[in-house]
This record gives sequence, structure tokens and C-alpha cells, in this order.
Amino acid sequence: MSTYREIVGKKIRKVTSDPSTGIDGQMWYNSTTGSIRGLAILKAWSSTTALPQVAYAGAGAFGTQTEGVVAGGIGTVSEAETFEYNGSGWSNSGNLNTARHSMGSLGVQTAGLCFAGKVDPGGLNPANVEEYNGSTWSEVTDQPQALQNPGGTGTQTAGISIGGQTGPGLTSRIANSYHYDGTNWTDGGALPTATTAMGAGGTLTAAIAFGGNIAPNNMTGNTHEYDGSSWTTSPGSMSNVRSELGGCGSQTAALAFGGNTSPAYTSYSAKTEEYDGTTWSEVTDLPAGTYTPAGFGTSTAAVSASGGVPGGTTAVNEWNVSTNAITAAAWASGGSLPAARYNAVGLGTQTAAVNAGGDASVGSGTSAVANTYDGSSWTAANSVPYVFAEGSSFGTQTAGVVAGGYEPSPARITSVAKFDGTNWTSGTALPTATTFQGGAGIQTAGLQFGGVTPPGSAVNTTYEFDGSSWTSGGTLGTARRGIRGTGTQTAAVGVGGSIPPGTYYANVEEYNGSSWSEVNDLPTASSWGAISGIQTNSLYFGGNAPPGRQATAYGYDGTNWSTRPSMSVAKNSHSFTTAESDDSQGFSFAGYNGTATIATTEEFTGESTSANIETFSTS
Repeated sequence: MSTYREIVGKKIRKVTSDPSTGIDGQMWYNSTTGSIRGLAILKAWSSTTALPQVAYAGAGAFGTQTEGVVAGGIGTVSEAETFEYNGSGWSNSGNLNTARHSMGSLGVQTAGLCFAGKVDPGGLNPANVEEYNGSTWSEVTDQPQALQNPGGTGTQTAGISIGGQTGPGLTSRIANSYHYDGTNWTDGGALPTATTAMGAGGTLTAAIAFGGNIAPNNMTGNTHEYDGSSWTTSPGSMSNVRSELGGCGSQTAALAFGGNTSPAYTSYSAKTEEYDGTTWSEVTDLPAGTYTPAGFGTSTAAVSASGGVPGGTTAVNEWNVSTNAITAAAWASGGSLPAARYNAVGLGTQTAAVNAGGDASVGSGTSAVANTYDGSSWTAANSVPYVFAEGSSFGTQTAGVVAGGYEPSPARITSVAKFDGTNWTSGTALPTATTFQGGAGIQTAGLQFGGVTPPGSAVNTTYEFDGSSWTSGGTLGTARRGIRGTGTQTAAVGVGGSIPPGTYYANVEEYNGSSWSEVNDLPTASSWGAISGIQTNSLYFGGNAPPGRQATAYGYDGTNWSTRPSMSVAKNSHSFTTAESDDSQGFSFAGYNGTATIATTEEFTGESTSANIETFSTS
């Protein structure tokens, strides 16, 4: 019998505690527990950021788990929207020229193809074909026939359309395959059985098609393989017969998931199966049954987005085969403030925060109350030397600054206070009384920008603070109030804002220590939201814009914005911390939910991975 060392090439180590990381195949003896342990392969789905809108019934989907696309589908009617996925969240891109669903699709994020489909209302079956270049769609040569629900796989210059349905009432299933060379369509080999609504994967010369619907409206588990000219039926059929399923991967390593199992569309599958080139085997189910999920990726790193259930769903799940367990990004409740508050300011981080000033209720005046947070509960702290609300703030729990705001009059003020974790001391006054402004930086290198000054106009001024005095900095490109900021004095970001009587901005500007420059906008206009992180890795959440308060969250990578999981409560004028080092943590406390001020808090934790360590039998 071969030994572990002979097979793997390394000894089993003796340790007193399990390592936090390791490599595939590595094993060790834990002398504390008296067990052989090691990293085990985990095959599992995990939830991730939802699609911005429902998009099911054959939305176009292609790409990889970190660079994917979902286009079209059905929301309430045929959709034209396109969303790109970066492995964490979704961002809007260019619309399809023809809104439709039940399409075939193939390619990668920067070179994709959507073809055929159905247009509602009207029930037309277009032969239209559109190419995607990573930002826009363009019409190209039509398919030879109008159809819907074809399978698709390959690349934009070497792709294949597989089967589908056509004719009056869409009752005619076809066996046809069509090759696409980037310009023209030509006939390919016919399927052994006319089939529609299949899963597919692979390349033009090594394709696979599986499942689907065959006459007379029967689900199938058949698997067919293609060599570039002809199809053969694999002896390996899926264990779960179904149509309108998600699929991806290659001819020797494919993944099938979800699907419709009832001609009346009353039963949806959550089953996931892997194909190794010969046989299918069941693995971990999707969290819920669904049909027509938009699926893309590989057999070891896939995405299942949206899908058909009563009313549709925006749910998105990632499939991973790895020695790591993945915990999805999410918001969770934290300790509530001693009293409801809004228009207060925040300092610090999610585990070491300060809340100061603000209004106890709408129209109630302002406060000097301060509280500190240790990651689980709030404790009363010494009061700020003056009452205020809606000022700027920056720094940490033990070295923070609050500046400006308004007093009960409501008179705008120039007051500044510094906090050392215990006591507040007065700081050098602002050059101009300001409220509703943004802030960023640390106690000895801070910024405040925008806001409102007497007699009440939004301004674009910036002031820099060195710990003892204020000097003028570069001006914002757009004057506004309710702007939010994070980052450092030399690398800050200012987000959103508004001016009365009802103009809300999606504008985003970056500061380099001397000047502001316009960068990519927020996906949605917003004012009085919250932000954390740094200029190249930040999280914006909540806020207010017509038609009301927002719960949405967006991540920023220094160039682009994409969605993140939404908060459980839509609110604005909430306190937040900006001293986090990236977008993996966010902290929202108190605020206004449109009805009342609130004391509740929400904590954001980004996606994380941990080693999947298991105990192995020695028998």
C-alpha cells in the first residue's frame, strides 16, 4: 500500500492547532484533538448580491464568475437592460436594441452574442442577432430562421446555436444547429432529437447540450455531444429530467442546475448535476428551485442569476468547487443607540465608533449628546461642547473631529471640536459657517467640502485641516449639500448630494490633495446617504432621492460602481464611520426612515473565505 508521503510528496505534520490556511491535499495530525485533519474539497452554492431587477425566461447570459453579463429576459415585459457582474455586484451597461427573452447567448463579457428569442407583448420570434463589446450592443447578421429557446455556446467568432422552437404557437421543436463565424451563419449538424430549452457548454468543435423539451412537450435528461460537424448521444443522461435549465462548462466538465419539471410550469428544480465527460452525478442543490436561470461560468466557478418562480426573483447564487468555504456579503443588526437620532455625525470604525450631536426627532432641535460603540453596544460619552446637527466629521474614535453644522435656530455655525476617546476640546473655528457638508481624512489631515453657507446657498468650497488650522483647498465641480465623503486628505471621494427644491445628484468627484475631478456617477442619484472605505475601495449606502428613502448599497473600486446587498431599512440622514480601510465593512446607525427617527444599527461585512478543514478517518 502506498503511503501518504509517496502519493502527495510531503509528510503529515504534527500541530497543536489547525492552521488557518493550507494547500490542496495537505494533511496534518492535531495532537490536541488526536485527529488527522486536512483541507477538503467543498462543492456548494452561496448567495451573493441580487440582480437590480427581475430578469428571467431566457435572459442572455455569458462570461465568467468574475466577468459576467445578463441581458434582456422578462421583468414585467420583455426587457432590454444589460447588467455586468464583477464577482461582487452588478452594474448597468448598454441596452439591447431589441427587448426580448427566451434567447440563446454565448461568449465573454467583452465579446458576447445574443440571438433569436421572443418579444412581448406580441409574441414575435425574432431572428435578430446582436453582438456585445463590453459596453454596447450592435445588430449583426440575422439567424437563418426565427426561433426561441435555442441553446448557445462558443465564442463570438466561433459559436453555435442549438435547437429551439418555432412555428405557430411555438409547438415545433427543431434539431437544427447553426454556426456563427463572427459575420455569417451556416448550417451545422442536426441534433439526434429535436429539442428546445436546453443547457449547453463547450466550444464550437467540442460542444455539449443537455436536458430540454422534446415533442410532445416532454422533459428530457438526454445529453448530446458535438465535434464540430455531427452530434452523438452520450450514454450518460441526467438523473433529473428538466427543461429551461441553467448550464455552463465544457464537454468534459459541465454543470446543470435548476429547470422546469412540469409542462404546466408548477414545479421547479433546485437540483445541480456535474458531468465528467461520461456520466452525471448529483451535487449540492441550489438554495431554491427555479427555471430559466441566467447561468454562466465553468463547472467549478459558476453563477445562477434570477430565474422563474411565481413573480420572478432577483436572487443570485455562486457555485464554487474549492477548499475554501465562502460566506456571502451581508448586513446584520448591531447594538441600538440609547435613543433615536438623525442628522448626527459619526467617527471611527464598525468596532470602535462615535455618534455625536443630531436631532432626537424631526423638528426637535439639536443635541450635544455623544455615545461610543465597541462593536456590540453603545455607551454614553462626554457631551460635545455645543449643540449641533448635520456637520462634517472625520477621524477615529480616539482622534476625531466634528465641524460646523447648525444650531436650533437653525443658525449655521463655525464651531469645531476634537475628541480623544474620552474628552472633547474646542478646535479652531471653520472659516465659514457651514452645514450639510461632507468630510474625509484624519484628525491631523482632514477635509470638509460642499454644504450650505449663509444666506443658504449650496457651495463648492473645500477646507483642509492640519489638526490646528483650516486652509482653502480645491473647489468641487458641482456645488451641493448632503454630499458624503470618505478617504484621505490627498485621496478622497465625494458622492451624491442635492440642491433645493428637488435636484438630486449622482455625481462623484475625487480629490487628489489639491483639486477635484469628475469620475463615474453613482448608479442612482442620492443625497444624505452614508459611505465608508477609501477612494479606491469604498461602500455607499442608503440615502434619499425621489421617490423616497433608499436601502441600496454600491461598491466603488476607484473606477466603477456596482451593487452590493441592500440594507434591511431604507433611510437617510444616518450616521456612519469612514475610518475603514476598504469596502468590506460599513456601519449605519440611527437615521430617518421616512416615518420616524430610529435608533437601530446595521453592520456590513463583505464576502469572506475560510479553509474548509475536516477530520479524516484513519481506518
